[in-house]
Amino acid sequence: MRFGSSIDPPNRFERAHREDDFEHLDEDDIADVQGLPVHVEYYADQSKSIVTENQSPDIPFRYSLNPYRGCLHGCSYCYARVSHEFLGLNSGIDFETKIIVKEDAPQLFRQFLSRPKWKPEPIVFSGVTDCYQPAEARYQLTRQCLEVALKFRQPVSVITKNALLIRDLGLLSELADQNLLHVHLSITTLDTELGRAMEPKTSTPAARMAAVEKIADAGIPVGIMMAPIVPGLTDSEIPAILETAKNAGAQSANYIMLRLPLNVETVFLDWLARERPSHAEKVESLIRQMREGKTNNSKWGQRMTGTGVFADQIRNMFAVFCTKFGLARRLERQDCSRFQIHEEQNGQLRLF
Repeated sequence: MRFGSSIDPPNRFERAHREDDFEHLDEDDIADVQGLPVHVEYYADQSKSIVTENQSPDIPFRYSLNPYRGCLHGCSYCYARVSHEFLGLNSGIDFETKIIVKEDAPQLFRQFLSRPKWKPEPIVFSGVTDCYQPAEARYQLTRQCLEVALKFRQPVSVITKNALLIRDLGLLSELADQNLLHVHLSITTLDTELGRAMEPKTSTPAARMAAVEKIADAGIPVGIMMAPIVPGLTDSEIPAILETAKNAGAQSANYIMLRLPLNVETVFLDWLARERPSHAEKVESLIRQMREGKTNNSKWGQRMTGTGVFADQIRNMFAVFCTKFGLARRLERQDCSRFQIHEEQNGQLRLF
C-alpha cells in the first residue's frame, strides 16, 4: 500500500518521540523490518460538536463540517496534517493511517441546525480533511449529514478529491434542485503517475474529471479547485486543467498556492526528495521565493496565493485562462431562505 509520507516527524506538543534504531540488526533484518506492512486503523471520536466556525478573511466561508480527522488520501502537501498533532499523533504516517471517525456526526449536525439561534448560511463539507475520503465508503457519515441538510433545507458546499461522491448523485441532485448545493472537485494535475505519487489514494485525475462531467450533466453547480498549485511541478498544467475542466462542464475555477506549515514542510520535502529528486531544488526555491524566504507565510491576504514575481505570474496566468474558458465567475449563491424548522430528536417541534 502506497502512502504519501514515509516518516514519523516528532509531534511538537510531545516531549518524547520514537526513532528507529537498527544498529543491532544486520542488513537483511533491517530490510525485513522496514518492509513490514502498515495498517490503517479507525478510532471512534466522541466530539460533542460537528460544525466549526472560522474567522479567517482568507477563507470564503464561515462554517465547515468535518466527519473525519486524518485522511487516507495521503496527499504529501496536506496542510491538515498538523492537526493530528493535537491528538498526540504525528503529521506523517499517523495522519494517513490513524483515522478519527466522528460516528455521531449526523446527530450532532441535526442538533446544530435545531438550535434556536442558528441563522442559516452555507456550511462547507469539509474545511479540513476530505469528506469523501476512503473512510466514507465504509461509514457513510457524509451521506448521512447531507440527508440531514436536505431535511432542513440547509445550504451546503462539498469539496473533494474523490469521485466517490458520484455514489450520492441522487441526493446531491435533490439538494441542487432547491438551490442548496455547490460541488467543487480539487484537481491538481492531469498526470496520472504524478497524481498517484503525490496523492496516493485519491481518485485519478481522469476519474475526477469524469465526476465533474457527471455532476454537471445532473444540473448541479460545479467548479474545480487547483488546490494546491505546486510551483515548478504543476503550475505549467494550469491552461490544460482549466480547458479540460471547462469541457467537462465546470462553471468556475479557483486555486490555492502550496504552503507548508510546521511539519507539513518536513513531510512534503521528504516526499519531494524521494519521488521527484530532479525537481526538488527548483520547487523548494520557488516556494521560498513566494513565501519571503520561508516555506510558509501565514499572513492574511498572502498565505493562499503567495507574494513576489512568480506568484504574480501564476495569478495572472490563472486569471487569463479562467477568462478564456469562461470560468472566471462564482457559482450562483445558494438559497438560504428555504431553511425550515424540523422535528427534534424526540419528535417535538420547536416553539421558537
